[in-house]
Amino acid sequence: MAANASGGSRTGLPSPRPAATGPGTGPGTATATATAAIGAVGAGSAPGRGVSAEALRAVRAARSRPRVRASAVTLAMAVVVFGLFCASLSVGSFRVPVLDVLRTLGGGGDAGTRFIVVQVRMPRAMTGVAAGAAFGLSGAVFQSLIRNPLASPDVIGITAGASAAAVISIVVFSLSGTAVSLTAVAGALVTALLIYLLAWRRGVTGYRLVLVGIGVAAALSSVVSFLLTRADVYTAQQALLWLTGSLDGADWPRARGVLYPLVVLLPAAFVAARTLPALGLGDDAARGLGVRVERGRLGLILAGVCLAAVATAAAGPVAFVAFLSGPVARRLLHGRGPALVLSALTGAALMLGCDFAGQHLLGPTEFPVGVVTGVLGAPALLWLLARANRVGQGG
Repeated sequence: MAANASGGSRTGLPSPRPAATGPGTGPGTATATATAAIGAVGAGSAPGRGVSAEALRAVRAARSRPRVRASAVTLAMAVVVFGLFCASLSVGSFRVPVLDVLRTLGGGGDAGTRFIVVQVRMPRAMTGVAAGAAFGLSGAVFQSLIRNPLASPDVIGITAGASAAAVISIVVFSLSGTAVSLTAVAGALVTALLIYLLAWRRGVTGYRLVLVGIGVAAALSSVVSFLLTRADVYTAQQALLWLTGSLDGADWPRARGVLYPLVVLLPAAFVAARTLPALGLGDDAARGLGVRVERGRLGLILAGVCLAAVATAAAGPVAFVAFLSGPVARRLLHGRGPALVLSALTGAALMLGCDFAGQHLLGPTEFPVGVVTGVLGAPALLWLLARANRVGQGG
């Protein structure tokens, strides 16, 4: 009885104490609340009696609080994406009031407004939303699967494969338009297969996949540099614009080229992601839970590669969108789970916001979206590297 009154267990061993955390609704707070409730059960309930209603309410509240926060943050990010989407449709050489934009989206508006909003500006905005969501979801899948915030398609070589294939099609075969996009998709898939085979050693581990991907990306970058030095000025300019990543010239065929595949890829990615929690525990623990580890890992890699390939084909290898979306989303949720839906919305917000800034906020000269994301992503990469070294995950 004395042990119970002092907060210890009935065996006389001290009860585990949660780590001190600041105010908020993060994992530490939820754990502290649940631990306090369980302690109250041990201290205030007599032997043989059931758990008190107050303790049960405290445990339920501690378990439901993260879900409430996740729903609220996801809804807020969706509102941000919609606001950026409307701003992209409103601002330009001919400004359209936001109310007229909303009226046009609802099926109203005059013919001139409908032409500007639907035919001129909406393809670019839709391409940005779809490509950004695909990049964000792809990055979150790879980072959660490999358990490394530095593992994203633009770091481990997937977008490098798409870039090399696109440059070959532009410089060597003089292709353009849809043909370049299809070649980029094929290049990403072939590169992913090559990385997977080179990383296979009775299975695929995260660090081996990252290291092999970085090596393959370096080799493909040298191929791109060689082709650019051998091309004429006009062809090299075309290839360089594609390599930068841009939404310029987006039309409805280009937008449909990324929207239609996402109708299949988004559900497939979320179905494949059902194995992520088990795989995050390690291969042995996942096998103990009945998960087919290699099949689940291969399905996630295939979904992530296809998402990155489709986004790259539509907008080019836009730097750092896939890399930043997952860490930002997990930061907003205090690191609870892979945050796939929020990562997709974060990617769409980053793509739309950076494209809007490149068009309207950086002076009279318009910048491709890849330039703006590169300026934001480089400091974030350095910060993640420094943080990984501080917490002992720097390799």
